Amino acid sequence: MKPRRFDLVVFDWDGTLFDSTTLIVRCIQAACRDIGVPVPDPAQAAYVIGLGLHDALQHVAPGLPPARYPELGARYRHHYLASQDALVLFPGTLELLQALRQRQHLLAVATGKSRRGLDEALAHAQLQGLFDATRTADETASKPDPRMLRELMAELGTSPARTLMVGDTTHDLQLAANAGAACVAVSYGAHAREAFAPHAPLFVAHSTRELHDWLLAHG
Repeated sequence: MKPRRFDLVVFDWDGTLFDSTTLIVRCIQAACRDIGVPVPDPAQAAYVIGLGLHDALQHVAPGLPPARYPELGARYRHHYLASQDALVLFPGTLELLQALRQRQHLLAVATGKSRRGLDEALAHAQLQGLFDATRTADETASKPDPRMLRELMAELGTSPARTLMVGDTTHDLQLAANAGAACVAVSYGAHAREAFAPHAPLFVAHSTRELHDWLLAHG
């Protein structure tokens, strides 16, 4: 077995491990429709995935009075909670995580979800206890501020040079750059692969299988 290049592998959640991009886009659109603001197109709605909810809502409804953002957030959560039980991990995700565990990588999650939302998703996917640490946007600064990743590295005792961030959005890749860590992108989530080039990821995986093979060979 090749020596590890990275001690810590940090994953985004939605669109990277969890097949939730389409649902999130639809929920954002439905929430905007509910309160009578312009409905973003799918690309505009997908762009904000990975950000904390407050930052995401400011992007999709920039003309909304600040006092109404809680209302928009409540409608988003209403639609998401009504359908979240249908969500699943991307095929091969559990096998990927188990293979990294066997190789003795530390595993973490850095997500724009809330703590409650991530805990519910981990329980639904039966992944409680698999990750060594997790951070959510309501516990720390939202992506791409580096604090989330720096806190994970500090908690787990790893350096930026030995940390890899894996995500499906440019927010994830910029988070890694801001924290001094390397990154890998996946193209099957929220952002188009053409958007990744300026961030110079080590690799762009077009499937969980490709991600699995690259990480075991080069991670």
